[in-house]
Amino acid sequence: MIVLAQPWALLLLPLPLLCHRLLPPRREQVPSLRFPFFRRIVAVAGTEARSGSVVPARNRLQIAVAALCWGLLVLAMAAPERLGRPVAIETAARDIVLAVDISGSMDSRDFAAPDGSRLQRLEAVKQVVGRFVAARRGDRVALIVFGSRAYLQAPLTADLDTVAGLLARTETGMAGPHTALGDAIGLAIRTFEDSEIDERLLILLSDGSDTASRMDPVNAAQIAAARGVEIVTIGVGDPEARGEDRVDLAALRDIAARSGGAYFFAADQAALQEVYDRIDRLAPRESATQSWRPRRSLAWIPMGLAALLGLGATGWLHLAARRRPAA
Repeated sequence: MIVLAQPWALLLLPLPLLCHRLLPPRREQVPSLRFPFFRRIVAVAGTEARSGSVVPARNRLQIAVAALCWGLLVLAMAAPERLGRPVAIETAARDIVLAVDISGSMDSRDFAAPDGSRLQRLEAVKQVVGRFVAARRGDRVALIVFGSRAYLQAPLTADLDTVAGLLARTETGMAGPHTALGDAIGLAIRTFEDSEIDERLLILLSDGSDTASRMDPVNAAQIAAARGVEIVTIGVGDPEARGEDRVDLAALRDIAARSGGAYFFAADQAALQEVYDRIDRLAPRESATQSWRPRRSLAWIPMGLAALLGLGATGWLHLAARRRPAA
């Protein structure tokens, strides 16, 4: 579809005609010869002397070309454009940080798969979280892994394939054997500092108790709530175990409550999948859609035609003047 970006320029079309009708003609003084016997010449010629002016004659070709060139130039000033098909761009309306525990206890093979086989905890988590990430089209996702220390694997990005790939290559023990819940929350808060989006969600998954944090996880949750970060905690593992292998469900509940989030516990892969399905329902995918249509300027076409017409008419008049026999 072709439209005019500046249609008001078409009002200039009658401008030459108005100038011709309303403005006085251009007057030019030129040198002349004075004849002392001018009256005798007039008498011999049998004419009457009077004041006057020389008006250059214009043929129909000149008038037609000038009018057409003016019309083309006005059309170019009106900025004709070709509109392309509408293009919709989705921008993130929510930022999500995934914090995944990869401490040594995540190597335990006590997670029941749907087929009855036993899976490593981290492997089961990666399968479920990977599907969750793939379904977050329109959101930006960041990945934090933590053990004795918390590390940012991927900052907030819409490149979900990269996040899923980094998660798939994560192994237990890469961040140390212990669990630093508070440090993971603190790193998530710093990750959200560059976010300009109001909807901020931290999903924290752990199978142990906090034993290595420099920041108390409950205090970190309060700070997160003050920064507008909602925390959803997921507990996996064995609540009856001892030491660092025992998942601290009370702490996870407290963290979620302090931030206004939710707490879940998953004992097997099916339950973990159900947890992420419930999170997806609690935080459905949102995006802000911007639509625009690409524009391609066509002003060069009438300008080029006007130039070609002007040059062609000038050349033709010049050749015609040279071929005209001298009087």
